[in-house]
Amino acid sequence: MRLALWLCQSPRVTDATDPELAAVLLAAYDDQLRGGSESADVPSSSDGPVIRVEYPSRGFVSYRSLEGLDGAELDALIARQRDYFAAKGQSVEWKTRGHDLPLDLPERLTAAGFVPEERETVVIAQSADIVERLRGRDSVDGVTIRRTAEHTDFERIAAMESTVWGADWSWLTDDLVRRQATGLTDVFIAEAGGEVVSAAWAVYKKGTDFTGLWGGSTLAEWRGKGIYKALVAIRAARAVELGYRYLQVDASDDSSPILQRLGFIPVTTTTPYVHTPGS
Repeated sequence: MRLALWLCQSPRVTDATDPELAAVLLAAYDDQLRGGSESADVPSSSDGPVIRVEYPSRGFVSYRSLEGLDGAELDALIARQRDYFAAKGQSVEWKTRGHDLPLDLPERLTAAGFVPEERETVVIAQSADIVERLRGRDSVDGVTIRRTAEHTDFERIAAMESTVWGADWSWLTDDLVRRQATGLTDVFIAEAGGEVVSAAWAVYKKGTDFTGLWGGSTLAEWRGKGIYKALVAIRAARAVELGYRYLQVDASDDSSPILQRLGFIPVTTTTPYVHTPGS
């Protein structure tokens, strides 16, 4: 039986400072979203407690726990993952969490040549709770939000993201195609006057109670109008429809305060450590 069933079946509006609920959500996150679930439908192999996930763009190291590993044994494990992907000419991401042991794991990754990227906050909410909080806020005047599976829309979303971030995000087109083809991702596009102004997608974690919320980037001139909240509301309703109890986001410093005001609860932090061959 899933740990999620520990919570009552009826939705309740939660308090983002509720430590008891935060502990339950963190336990569900560790139990359901780490280790094997992070490698679902992607080529992978194991090395002791870690799973090497081989995405087309770069490698990824997943694990449920490193309990009992330290010192030279842990250093050797880190080096093997680095060298495995370096031999393929690929960078690799080792995704750490703030509550993990051993406490010196970040220092050991850095010593092995891994470089930390931006730290994010893992926030989780009950899907039905968010639907209730955002009732009536799933639309924005002058903006059309719809679910899409069209390749041309994916290209338009990638172009919008490139504008938002000032970088080439053309790779996102193929990524969305791959995700949507699994049947476990819904992509939502927000348009105004024929222009893509925002987009977001929901990734349903098969065999778990979780839906991951991704995207949500919005063109600068369209921010502050409620589009981000509308996309959260729509995806929350879709998650409830499909039977997914929880919503989870690795939130940036910009997104985390917004999501917490909406009722998401911070349970831990996550920092990617990335090794790039030849760096």
